[in-house]
Amino acid sequence: MPVIELMASSGLGSLLGMRHALEPDHLAAVSTLVTGERSSCKAAFLGACWGLGHTVSLIAVGTVLVLFRTQMPARVSDALEFCVALMLVGLGLRAIYLASRQGPAGPVHLHHHGSRVHVHQGTPAHIHIGTWTLARRPLVVGAIHGLAGSGALTALVLTTLPTTAARLTYMTVFGLGSTLGMAALSGLLGWPLARVGRHRALARAVSLVVGVVSTGLGIFYGSRVLGF
Repeated sequence: MPVIELMASSGLGSLLGMRHALEPDHLAAVSTLVTGERSSCKAAFLGACWGLGHTVSLIAVGTVLVLFRTQMPARVSDALEFCVALMLVGLGLRAIYLASRQGPAGPVHLHHHGSRVHVHQGTPAHIHIGTWTLARRPLVVGAIHGLAGSGALTALVLTTLPTTAARLTYMTVFGLGSTLGMAALSGLLGWPLARVGRHRALARAVSLVVGVVSTGLGIFYGSRVLGF
């Protein structure tokens, strides 16, 4: 019976985790992160990093709550939800800002020569430290989402699954399902974005739309948490 219980919870958890990755706030956050990518593989990598951060924080907090057989205080849960709202607004405003810097030939680079100000088209001077530099932002964004969702998921498994092993297994495969779902979705988004990127005006419009949607969702979620 315990084996059947674990198998059932694992299968259901992975499927629900994949579906969880499709929630509007998750889609908005990840869309702002992958809009600038021109490769399906890189977009999928960023989505996987989001899922990894989401899974780690979800399991860390959920395990503590499950072991102590308690639920997250309502005030803490609301505070975390508000953090997600602020993050969506921040990501949206960032996307809008980056889109506003796009010129006909790419990003606009402004710099000074004494009292004179020059504006050049093209990519500004920058360096690439490595893949981890690209992964850090979606990892943090996913971790915040995981923290905000850990309370609700823990409350669910405490009331529906009878054993600690089943509860922990469910949360683990739920997180892995979210990771796989977001990686697959981000990879699929990367394919059309790679083609949109060839047309700078269209790429700029897409970035603006994604930024506005993310900002709007953040304001909506934030006002809901505050009771407006």
